[in-house]
Order: sequence, then structure tokens, then C-alpha cells
Amino acid sequence: MVESPTKAKTIGRILGKGYVVEASMGHLRDLPKSKLGVDTENNFEPDYIIPTASRKVVSRLKKLNAEAGKLILATDEDREGEAIGWHVAEALGVDGSLVPRIVFHEITDEAVKEAIEHPRKLDMNLIHSQQARRVLDRLVGYKLSPLLWKKIFRGLSAGRVQSVAVRLIVERERERQAFKPEEYWKIKVDYSATGKSFIAELAKIGEAKADITNQVMADAVVADINNNPSVVSAIEHGERIKSPNAPFTTSTLQQQAGTVLGYSVKKTMMLAQQLYEGVELDGDGQVGLITYMRTDSNFMAAKAVTEIREFLGQNFGEQYVPTEPRLYKTKAKGAQEAHEAIRPTSAFRSPKSLEAVLSRDHLRLYKLIWERALASQMKDAIISEQNVKISCGDKILTAQGVGVKFPGYIAVLEKNPVSEVTLPKLSENEALKVNQVIPEQKFTEPPDRFTEPSLVKTLEKLGIGRPSTYAPTITTIISRGYIKKEKRTLVPQEVGFLVNDFLVEHFPDIVDSGFTAEMEEDLDRIAEGEKKWNTVIAEFYKPFAKQLAEKEATVEKKDLAQQTDQECDKCGGPMVIRMGRFGKFLACSNFPKCKNTKSLEPEGGSELPKMACPKCAEGQIVSRRTKRGKIFYGCSNYPKCDFASWDEPVPEKCPTCNGLMVKKPLAASRARGQAKTKLPTCTQCGFEDKSIDPSTSLPEQGEG
Repeated sequence: MVESPTKAKTIGRILGKGYVVEASMGHLRDLPKSKLGVDTENNFEPDYIIPTASRKVVSRLKKLNAEAGKLILATDEDREGEAIGWHVAEALGVDGSLVPRIVFHEITDEAVKEAIEHPRKLDMNLIHSQQARRVLDRLVGYKLSPLLWKKIFRGLSAGRVQSVAVRLIVERERERQAFKPEEYWKIKVDYSATGKSFIAELAKIGEAKADITNQVMADAVVADINNNPSVVSAIEHGERIKSPNAPFTTSTLQQQAGTVLGYSVKKTMMLAQQLYEGVELDGDGQVGLITYMRTDSNFMAAKAVTEIREFLGQNFGEQYVPTEPRLYKTKAKGAQEAHEAIRPTSAFRSPKSLEAVLSRDHLRLYKLIWERALASQMKDAIISEQNVKISCGDKILTAQGVGVKFPGYIAVLEKNPVSEVTLPKLSENEALKVNQVIPEQKFTEPPDRFTEPSLVKTLEKLGIGRPSTYAPTITTIISRGYIKKEKRTLVPQEVGFLVNDFLVEHFPDIVDSGFTAEMEEDLDRIAEGEKKWNTVIAEFYKPFAKQLAEKEATVEKKDLAQQTDQECDKCGGPMVIRMGRFGKFLACSNFPKCKNTKSLEPEGGSELPKMACPKCAEGQIVSRRTKRGKIFYGCSNYPKCDFASWDEPVPEKCPTCNGLMVKKPLAASRARGQAKTKLPTCTQCGFEDKSIDPSTSLPEQGEG
């Protein structure tokens, strides 16, 4: 029993005849959506049900289990995988303590067969830890969200980790709003020596650090440099050692894939899951390409390290291989989950060898993982540095030359992480020619907004959440409308500010990073058998329930209405602007007697640029929302014209038939199981404009 069909296919190929490998399609049991599903009066016992979508799967598995001689649980090796295995046993009505449980960090022939030979029992501590997390999140979400509905407006939600993430983003935005830029100037000089030019920068005036705050000061410095001789006063040569990074953990992979490849956390984890579960390789069948992708460990198995060192010696030379293998300490606070870093299952399976079988997105991520793992077992790079000091009157300028003396681990990386700068040959007391003095006006910048990678880094540093929680947390706060993605940055929306401010004022513990991190440590203690899960939940819930009751009674409903000069066309009452789940809208102030509402968008919806309706040619294409908030596109002349489309139209017409072009998922990307790459596609002849780089495709629904 595994979770996914792809994983089942890969393991089925490895085990061959005599085994039936089936997928549970995730959890077979869960808490009900229609009610709390936790008995707060009876030790917080969860009321698990088999969701409708899983009932056919359970029926099939029960039949197979009755026919088979043995059930083996082979779900993923983290806490959630342990819990899924336990739920499988419970759903099939078998004693979980008697069912063999196998674990492997990679889906390879050797790892799977070794696991089959050495099964263990289900670890109830891990299961209880995961159950505690599920119950805890259910209590916070199902108890706190209704209060938000009553005191602010319907459709809002709160979560133990998501609300802390929103708070971080909101507080960073307020720092930016309060920021006051300050002027400063940089002075650079373009010098020449021995016929070659180079740039030096002003570092000191007298004994003090150069601090130029206005143009008058800058002009004076420029004049001084132009009117005084510049002489090389000191040259220092040195070397710097640059060491490789540890192999990837979930967090560092998400950060690097976001920074280097521009992938969202959700996309990174989807691609990594597919690389782990296996792809079809010519001659080898379905093969897992990387180890398990949910981990916060930097450790690599001895056999993997030996293979990497062998590959490096053969392909780069022994001078690149350290005498002893490199060891890395796990830095993540409260590290747990799987116990090996993310690495390729074979160092000899280079990215180049996989170009023909992997999609572009899969290949780029695999290459990132492969390079990082191999680099982690290579020698340090030796960087040569030349620091030059130039005197001009009372002013000191500096220039630095940088080169790679020995590449070490850099040799395996496609992109050199060292910015090399070559200076001309200089000698002390040498006079320099000034080609140009370049004053640059600058202003201090506010702190950067969070991106997905920087948010993950901060959450990990604070000890909030775990490898498996980062992607769903970010997806949730974006899909809820609390946060919006703009050019890769996370920008809080008005509803995000509202919910955050309410929680900070009335439930400070829930959105306190220290409190949330402490709770994560308690979950770790449950996993280690040091605490009982019911006790941890009780310690949280008793004060929380008391606080909920107090706020229910004392906090007044927030009146978010803004007055307008418009009259209701149904009852004549004044219309006000209210906030709803999908933004602001006009509503009658006589609600609930009058339930008249109107959109604040232009008549007919939010108009898109230069898009005449293809059906009537009179109206414009506008975006609208269904009653459930889903966006679609229609004609502004509705109901006179009933044109509608779920796909977003683009301004350009089809070059082959002049028909309407819309953004549709590329068929090839669906076939390869990729993220939804969207290309302009004609609704009449099916032409796809493939001149657009798929890497710049629209984000998936829910990603912003």
C-alpha cells in the first residue's frame, strides 16, 4: 500500500510478480468537513470518517486485502506517511499493530528490496504527533473562523500557521509604509593604468567612512578628485576559501528553486514529488530519480557519498575530491521528518543524460538537486583577491580584483557563483589617470517584501511549521485573498490587514511566532514519546476556549461600512461600501430588510484592455465572478449579449483565422504531468502561440 499511482507503478516494477502494489490516493480517512469532528469533552478524540471520494477505493482495497496473503504498508516515511498507513489499516478493519510497515528514502531496486527484508511496526508516537497537529489545526480553524464571521464578515478563516505567516507579511508591509527614504551619494571613479580602465569607489574622507548626504557635498568631492592627483597607496593580495553548501533540505530546495528558477513553493514540491515517485527511462522502466523530498536533514547515506566521490574522481579528477567525506550538521530547529537530505538516487545519472526524457521544468529542478549534492562532497574553492587602496588628497578610494585560483566545487556548477573582476597590473605609488568621476544619487530602500523563498526561510528560522506545511500554508493565504502575488512578492490585501489586526488585538498567542514555535516543539515531543498528544491539546485548548467565550461576549461587530452618496434603487435607502470575501462592494444600509448589492467594478464587470466582444463586437470583454467567487469572462452588454468564457481572453487575434485567442493549458504539459503551462490558443482553429516561453506561464489557480 502506497499513496499515489505513480509511486505504485515504480514499486510494482521493482517487486515484480507476487506483489500487488495499490495506491490509497492519500488519506482514506479524515475529519468531517460539516462539523468540528473532535470530542472536546472526551480527551479530544477525533471522529474520523471515510470521505465519499475514498469509498470506492476502500471497497476495492478491502476486496484485495481479503484475497492477498499479506498487507504491507509502504507509505512515505514522514509523520504524515505514518498516519496515512495507520488510516489505511483502520479503514480496512485490520489490526495496525500486526501489519508490517516498510520505509525507504528512495524508490530504487536496492532500497525497496532492503525495506521488504526489514519491516517494522507502525510508530504510534509519529501517528499521535500527526493526529495532534490535525486536531490542533481543526480546533483553531473551526472555532476561530466562525468568530471572524460574526465580528467582521462571512467567509474568513484563521489557522495556526497561516495566521502567523500573514502577520509576518502584514508587519513587513507596515514597515515599508512607515519607511522614510534618506538621500545618500556614492562616488565612483573610472581610472586608467597601463592602458586599461577599472572602477574604484570612495570609501573614506580623512579617517571617517565616506558619508555624503546631498548634491552639494557630492559636487565638492567630485571637484577635489578632479583637481588632486590619484596615487596607488597600498596593494594587498590574499586568498579566500569558499565552501560548498550542504545538500538540499525541503526548505532550502524551496528557497533555491524560487530564487534561481522562479518556481513557486507549490510548483517545486509538485515537481519534486514526481521526480521522487519515478519517471519512465528507456531500458529501465519507471525509476525514482531523487530521494524523499520532505526532509529537514542534511545527512547523506554513506553509500550515496561513496558513489558521488567515485563519480567526481572519474569525471573531474581526484584533486577535486576531499581526503575524507564532508559531514554536515542539520541546522533546522526541531528537525525531524525523513532522515536524509534530498539528493539524486544515482550520481551517475547526470542531467544531460535525462534531457530527452524529462520536461524542461523537471530537468531544471533535477539539475539543481544533482549539482548541489555533488558540490557538497567536493573540495573548497580558492578565491584570489587583490585589494587596492588609492589616495587622492584626504580621500581614500578602493578597488578589488577577484579571481578563481582553484574552482573546487564550483567546477560542477553550470553558473559560476563568484563574480570575477580583473584589475590592470598596478604598483604602489603609481599615478593614475582619471577618466571620469561618477557621482550616483541614491536613496535608502524600505525592507523588501517577502517572496515565497524568503517567507519559507523566515518560517523555518522561527521554527514555525515543518517541511510538509510550507506549500499548503502559502497556497491557502493566497487563495483566501489575504495575500496577493505581485512579481514574485507577497503583498497583503485589505482583508489580510483586517483579519491580522483582529487576531493581534484579541488572540495575540495565535499569531505569535514564539507561541507557535513552542507548539511545534510539543508536537516533536509527542513524536519522540515524551508527551501525550491529548495532554498537549488540552494545555492549549482550555485557555483558548475560555478566551473564545470572552471575545464572543465582549467584542462588538466591526462596522466596516463606508458611506456613499448613492441611493438604493430598490428601497431608496443610502448605499454603503462594505467589505466581503472577494473585496469591496456596494450594499444597501437597510440590510437585512433590503438585500440589494452592487459591484464596485465598472458596469458589467472589471474591464480588460482592448478586447472587443467576439460575439456582438459592440461590448467589451470584462471579468466577472460567479456567486461562489470563481472568475469568468463575459460581454459588458450582458444580458443583451451572452458571450462567456472560463479562459482569459488575450488582446491579440489569431494570426491564422482572426479568431478569439484565450489562455489555455498546453496539452503537452498536461500529458507530462507538468504545472499548467498556459499559451494563447485560438478558440476557433486551435492555433497555439508557442513563441511565448512556457517558463513565463500563468500561475496555477490558487498560486496568485
